[in-house]
Amino acid sequence: MYLSRAVKDAGHEMEALVVPDPMWLKKIKDYNPDVITWSLMTGNHKAIYDVNRILKSKFEFFSLMGGPHVTFLPDCVLQDEIDAVCLGEGEGAVVELLNKMEAGEDITSIPNLVFADGKGGMIRNEPRPLIKDIDELGIPDRTVLYDAAPLYANSPRKVIVTQRGCPMMCSFCFHHAWKRIYGATNKQYVRKRSVSHVIQEVNEIRKDYPLDFVHFLDDIFNLKDSWLEEFADRWPKEVGLPFDCILMANIVKERQIVNLRRAGCVYARIAFEAASDFVRNTVFRKNTDTEQLRNASRWIKENGIRLGSLNMLGGPGGTIEDDFATIQLNIECGVDHPLCSIVQPYPEFDLNEITEGLGVAVAAYDDFPANFNREATIQVKDKDKIENLHKWFPILVRFPRMMPFAKKTLDKRWMSKPLLIMYMMYSEWLVTEQNTIYNRAQGIKNPLKWGPVDFTLRCVTKGAIRVVGIFGAKWVAKAATKLEMGDERVQSHMD
Repeated sequence: MYLSRAVKDAGHEMEALVVPDPMWLKKIKDYNPDVITWSLMTGNHKAIYDVNRILKSKFEFFSLMGGPHVTFLPDCVLQDEIDAVCLGEGEGAVVELLNKMEAGEDITSIPNLVFADGKGGMIRNEPRPLIKDIDELGIPDRTVLYDAAPLYANSPRKVIVTQRGCPMMCSFCFHHAWKRIYGATNKQYVRKRSVSHVIQEVNEIRKDYPLDFVHFLDDIFNLKDSWLEEFADRWPKEVGLPFDCILMANIVKERQIVNLRRAGCVYARIAFEAASDFVRNTVFRKNTDTEQLRNASRWIKENGIRLGSLNMLGGPGGTIEDDFATIQLNIECGVDHPLCSIVQPYPEFDLNEITEGLGVAVAAYDDFPANFNREATIQVKDKDKIENLHKWFPILVRFPRMMPFAKKTLDKRWMSKPLLIMYMMYSEWLVTEQNTIYNRAQGIKNPLKWGPVDFTLRCVTKGAIRVVGIFGAKWVAKAATKLEMGDERVQSHMD
């Protein structure tokens, strides 16, 4: 959305294509783009390379890869089908690329971009300075996505981002590695939009689209006390919508929670990550003690806000007993909405170096799964147990009496699929509970919003999307393999 805002403000055109889409090839042919951009995360990168390879075999365009994965591993630009890679923030680089292409000028010296040099090496240009005032980027262009995917446009829940950057140095997160690329201090790297700019965006959204509640996606919503005070004063009067957010426990103050409740917050998540002090602070570098987690949880609950938690299992140096302790801490804090993932040491993250030192690192980046909440990638002890415990996690936090039964299933590999289905269904129910709170805050009594109806409709919709996506992904993989191998027999064998 931000890229589209920058591109259109510079006088160019941009459209998005959301796959799976049965008409995707026709739409690309009709639009006939000069440039196609991609955003990659480790895990989905292989599928995107495949799609790009297919499109390159059918159309002529300039292929630009961006996002976290290629920012840390730009050597993918050596693939013939990839024309350039964008490191870090892309607004300025993309606009300069389009301007120079239109003018017929040389593009190989554009800051942030990486090119193959034709000799087996790379031309890696220095990054341009970070954007200081992110208000100056304008309001993100939501039409680019909403025109392409009415499902997002029609959703009453919209995502808002109020800041860029994070001051923390968590070993499992991209921020510390991203800061190194820019050589930036926290003051340069962490930037917050003004309250006025955020409110303007929300009010513009609801002029054109359904909007009943807001999901703030910032890493740390409670970053600045003064910002939060102004937000709490103005949001109820100028917007008046319920919202949720993510908080950092080691800077949470009781006054902040009171302000959030006053503003209309109905759901707040804090990062527990692990109950073990060693895993949480030495390995993950959260710099958060257990008392801070307990206090933040208590203040959230006392103010009538739904308490969510973010947790990770399988931390290097930890044990299965440590993971059970994390469940117990969630139980003791009364977590309403426990969220859990499995440790993934992504490229250039300090956590990756830790796993390498312990001899449990992922062998290759292509081995990372697209979903970080399905399986353990590092070769930790009790790997199967951790994967099965992950599926039990939210249920055991809410129904601890099931603990003895759950423990009996952990070492049974054949239980992984039934447990995954159970986990996915219960996760949807937790979202139904969340939606019920939002609807109650808005005074919405539509029968389609009733808990069981909401749960059923979302399960059916997501199930249909997942099925289409699976078939689409298989088609892409087969078509890409056929191109790579150049042999019809390969395609016939896969069929």
